[in-house]
Amino acid sequence: MKRMMTLVSAALLTGAGAPTPDAPHDDPYVWLEDWTGPRVMEWVEAENKATTAAFQGDPRFQGYYADALAIASAKDRIAMPMQIDGRIYNFWRDADHPQGVLRWTSEAGYATATPQWTVVLDLDALSKAEGHKWVWKGATLLDPEEKRALINLSDGGEDAVRLREFDLSTGHFVKGGFDVPTAKQRVAWLDADTLLLARDWGEGTMTKSGYPFVVKALKRGEPLSAARDIYRGAASDQLPTSPFILSDGAGNRAAFLNRGVTFFGYETYLVGAQGAVKLPLPAKSNLVGMVDGQVLVQTSQAWTSGGVSVPTGALAAVPLKALQSGEELVPQILFAPTPRQSIDGVAATKGHVILAYNDNVRGRAMVLTPNAAGAAKGWTSTPVALPDNATISIASASEHGDAAYLSVAGFLAPTTLWSIDAAKPEPVQVKAMPARFDAKGLVVEQYEAASSDGTKIPYFIVHRGDIAKDGSTPTIMTAYGGFEIPMTPSYAAITGKLWLERGNSFVVANIRGGGEFGPAWHEAGLKTKRQIIYDDFAAVAQDIFARKLSSPKKFGIYGGSNGGLLMGVEFNQHPDLWNAVTIQVPLLDMIRYEQIAAGASWVDEYGSVSVPQEKAFLQKISPYANIRKGVAYPTPYIWTTTKDDRVGPQHARKFAARLKEYGIPYHFYEDTAGGHSGDADIAQGARLQAMQMVYFSQRLESPPAR
Repeated sequence: MKRMMTLVSAALLTGAGAPTPDAPHDDPYVWLEDWTGPRVMEWVEAENKATTAAFQGDPRFQGYYADALAIASAKDRIAMPMQIDGRIYNFWRDADHPQGVLRWTSEAGYATATPQWTVVLDLDALSKAEGHKWVWKGATLLDPEEKRALINLSDGGEDAVRLREFDLSTGHFVKGGFDVPTAKQRVAWLDADTLLLARDWGEGTMTKSGYPFVVKALKRGEPLSAARDIYRGAASDQLPTSPFILSDGAGNRAAFLNRGVTFFGYETYLVGAQGAVKLPLPAKSNLVGMVDGQVLVQTSQAWTSGGVSVPTGALAAVPLKALQSGEELVPQILFAPTPRQSIDGVAATKGHVILAYNDNVRGRAMVLTPNAAGAAKGWTSTPVALPDNATISIASASEHGDAAYLSVAGFLAPTTLWSIDAAKPEPVQVKAMPARFDAKGLVVEQYEAASSDGTKIPYFIVHRGDIAKDGSTPTIMTAYGGFEIPMTPSYAAITGKLWLERGNSFVVANIRGGGEFGPAWHEAGLKTKRQIIYDDFAAVAQDIFARKLSSPKKFGIYGGSNGGLLMGVEFNQHPDLWNAVTIQVPLLDMIRYEQIAAGASWVDEYGSVSVPQEKAFLQKISPYANIRKGVAYPTPYIWTTTKDDRVGPQHARKFAARLKEYGIPYHFYEDTAGGHSGDADIAQGARLQAMQMVYFSQRLESPPAR
């Protein structure tokens, strides 16, 4: 199985650039699309000055920032494990290492309360020595030995990375090893001396949205110019063509390519001596691992092959030998979800498959095992007994053994880490994060709201059990609503400390567009059907008001990326339902989104202005296009980052400029580092959290004592 050491995963991908020549004549703020132009940055500096004064000058800010930073940098956090070469690795940030260190300890040492860590890579020291602000973006391991890795380093947080070969056993970059210049790129180890590499190879090798579609084999010691073609996608592709490796504990290993024809539709290829051969797999499916020569396929559409009908949202297995020989595939169904279930994670161990899934937005886990008579005779499933009303995630697993780690977290339950032996899955708690806020008196309730079409939309609300049901409780709500990404219970320590401890409430809405209930929940809001997503969100708020758990004057909302688009739409469509709206790293100009950053890759989700019906819908919902003079909007807080080469800061800038033109009050802040996730270092994240919470306090609570 391909293994990555990573800090975060992203739902949206990359691309950035200056305004295109066909900029519309009726858009006075297209100049703000110039990504880092001097005139634009002067504008940003002036806006930041005003917002910094408004929020960081608030007497609450320093306390909020100190609390957020203490939580983010606490040394008693759980060091999440990565099982590599018989060791436990971890990427760690704290106050002494704000950019982070890669370190390891023994498996036995990790089980103790105070492991002895050995640092192999210090990003703070490396940044100081090399004059860059290196941000960790994961690493690709060379299997099966797992002693070498390609470290992915981002300068300031961009998605574009430099690839550098690193020796994990010595803790040094390999002298004369692979060192691939910065680009938006995808890589896999074909063998110890050969990389499969997708990147910008020059003119005609990148899609409109800035993805590489040409994969080449690069030999050790060769310049990029000597790399030989393996496969070429097309400039019209929406996502990159990405190489990857699957291997298992039985010694099976194979190289594959995913060609991102559309955002949700792939062509999958097997790389062999005869080149890249297309596989007869459904477009909406992903290869997610391999056990005992059985390749795991996760589906997002119904698939019939060899007389077997695999439902949408399922996990199935097909023999690697069948993929290699070209014979008809006869999939075995390992897991078929009910309408209220969805797969959340899949990992292969040496002889088993660990499956994490959601059941009515509550985490579950099971172990799937090929029968002793051989995988062709079927699989058995064993449930893993873990705490309820929480999210269960697979923290680490390896094809070199059956030991694995699962993390469990709930709104009021700090994250715990559990070890299991997949051969006998009886979980044992090995780590527990201390509580970061006082949860005494708090309760978590799950309700359902009826949307505009009658569909029941679940949501969680965290609040004091004794609140007065008179609408007076300050409440903030978030959602995402896109790209089949679910929002599930989690331990939001900073929100708990800065918001819940003060008697306020917090809501997560499980609206359509996400993946809470699998592909159908997502597809219900695609393209011109998207208004139902926005109706769902408003319906949840109205249900909360009907229960008198809050009221519009005391209600705030926030979301980022696609969730930022959600916030922009709700700001326009229902200004009367909220008194605070935080719009984070957002898409907002849906007329030009295809020409900004990676926008062209998302037409599967949003539609395209090149299609008349879809253009009409985008014009109807585009937040930038639908701001109106004379409307009593709540004062919004819009924040983004200059280094965001994924969505891009252009949307947020233009939206703020239009508000200013219309005389509508707003706050705008653009951090100059951190990329799309604002993760350049722990101080940046704490600062952004504190500023946002000051904003909500100013809008929804009483003024602070002075």
